[in-house]
Amino acid sequence: MLHSKKIGGFVFALLAMAGATAFAQPPSSFQDKSSQPASQVSPPDLANVGIDQRLNQQIPLDLQFKDETGKTVELGDYFRSGRPVILNLVYYTCPMLCGEELVGEASALSMLKFTPGNEYEIVSVSFNPDETPKDAAAAKQTYIARINEHLEHRTNGEGWHFLTGQQPQIKQLADAVGFHYRRDPQTKQFIHATAIMIVTPAGRIAQYYYGVEFSPKDIRLGLIEAARGNIGNVVDQMLLYCYHYDPKTGRYGAVVTNIIRLAGAATMLVLGGFLIVMFRRETHGGNKGTGRA
Repeated sequence: MLHSKKIGGFVFALLAMAGATAFAQPPSSFQDKSSQPASQVSPPDLANVGIDQRLNQQIPLDLQFKDETGKTVELGDYFRSGRPVILNLVYYTCPMLCGEELVGEASALSMLKFTPGNEYEIVSVSFNPDETPKDAAAAKQTYIARINEHLEHRTNGEGWHFLTGQQPQIKQLADAVGFHYRRDPQTKQFIHATAIMIVTPAGRIAQYYYGVEFSPKDIRLGLIEAARGNIGNVVDQMLLYCYHYDPKTGRYGAVVTNIIRLAGAATMLVLGGFLIVMFRRETHGGNKGTGRA
């Protein structure tokens, strides 16, 4: 028979997964639910749990944590390179949901041609103050192996940082990014939602992606946009012109007007090139005819 704490942890993980689905859309988790249909009202265990979008919010870069080696670091240390940062709040001993999120994150990032530590940084912060650098180191070993399964240029882990900290610093960061969670006093497990955030090199939140599975295309475009064009190529810039990040869905969607404009410009270039070629052929043919007369 399973230990009661394990059963409790499993139940709360299921509730948390339900929360991830319930909060897959970014509206505030603190809105008045009294006017909502009964089917849309969250269970009591999910009250005040979710993720509020804080787009363009400056995150506190002076907060101190410990990295997976036990070294004291500042959050701002990972922004001094001038690269965009993928940030997420998890805890490493989570029985279910956080592991799913980290697997989904690693799987999506392994499909990119970008390499953490070169074009961008990843910072995972534990919101469980009981966890230690030892927990962070074990998590790092697991998910670096996962991201290297398909990554074109394998990483040694320098670009993905796993942090632990004290409750005051954790709370400041969670409040800044709009991450709301609750701990059950009996099981010591957490009820929470899941998301990854893309943060600009200046430390401002640019985008949120919700759930436990993430689109490599969306993440790539998000990193390029957050980096202000300092990474990526000309094709990527054209894609950014045709696709726009929608905060309501947390995804990139096609901008029809821009696609029509780009298609129109391409058509004009093709027609112009065709007319130039035809004109040159006609002129060349006329000159030859004059020479034979």
